[in-house]
Amino acid sequence: MQVKVSQRRAVGRAGLELTALGLGCAAFGGLYRPIAATDALAALRTAWQAGIRHFDAAPMYGLGRAEHLLGHFLREESGNVDEAVISTKVGRLMALPRPGRELPPEPPKNPFDSGWNNGLGFREVFDYSYDGLMRSFDDSQQRLGLPGIDLLFVHDIGRVTHGERHDRTWKDLTGGGFRALVELRDAGLIKGFGLGVNETQAIDEAMNETDLDCCLLAGRYTLLDRSGDELLAKARSRNVSIVAGGVYNSGILAARNAADRKFDYRDAPAEIVERVDRLAAICARFDVPLGAAAVQFPMRNEAITSVLVGARSVDDVTTSIDWFEREIPDALWSELDAAA
Repeated sequence: MQVKVSQRRAVGRAGLELTALGLGCAAFGGLYRPIAATDALAALRTAWQAGIRHFDAAPMYGLGRAEHLLGHFLREESGNVDEAVISTKVGRLMALPRPGRELPPEPPKNPFDSGWNNGLGFREVFDYSYDGLMRSFDDSQQRLGLPGIDLLFVHDIGRVTHGERHDRTWKDLTGGGFRALVELRDAGLIKGFGLGVNETQAIDEAMNETDLDCCLLAGRYTLLDRSGDELLAKARSRNVSIVAGGVYNSGILAARNAADRKFDYRDAPAEIVERVDRLAAICARFDVPLGAAAVQFPMRNEAITSVLVGARSVDDVTTSIDWFEREIPDALWSELDAAA
């Protein structure tokens, strides 16, 4: 049975539902290239009109800009903000140095941070402590202009992101950060929390530390990268919902030109390009766009609650919707699975 973008799907024990397709707001911060506010708002408008009601942002996206744009749309243009399910992230604070306050040295760029082309003029400071996560929640409410945030994802916690700083950041999270999130949930200020990461190991370890509701796993359960398969089985056994993000693997599975052939937020290496070309050729034999197979692939796993896609234009939104609702024959899935 074909899934429609507006179909509602329950999030574990959190008492809320996500639309099967959600819209991620990273591009609104200037990911890869600048984006005009008018284009971002038009993309949001198109998604809303199509029935999409889950919107995911983060302080990191444009160093605050994406949350500002999302909040403006939901407050001023949506017509009924109460229909929206909003997720954003904690773990980074937006800061500027001032007299009497020195910021910590800027950490090395992590491999999943490609920078922002027209972000705001702040500096990010990682903080996964109790106080840091509480402040991050308050700051996001201010930027969104909305008190109601449904889901909080701990952003980019993990060894790949933090390298030699991982043990310290993980200790901050387990020593107080998770407690802050539990308190917010118990007080009814959020419906649930989890991790928003590109690393399966981080979610696996977090499930052993606290009761997660929902996690956003980016890029690790896709046509190109199925390394999240084992994690999904564990999440399902723990009643932890998984939102599949990064289903185009940073763009290469939906690329329309060479500039969009990104993989894990960087220019795709030759071996990835060759694999994608082989997958595209298989899809072409069935007259199915590669992007359609990419956006629908995660929904074949019962552990996946919904899929999250990014967009920088109206056309990006409508294309993802068309791909998500396109009929795909079982024979194509069999060939793609055999080629994995």
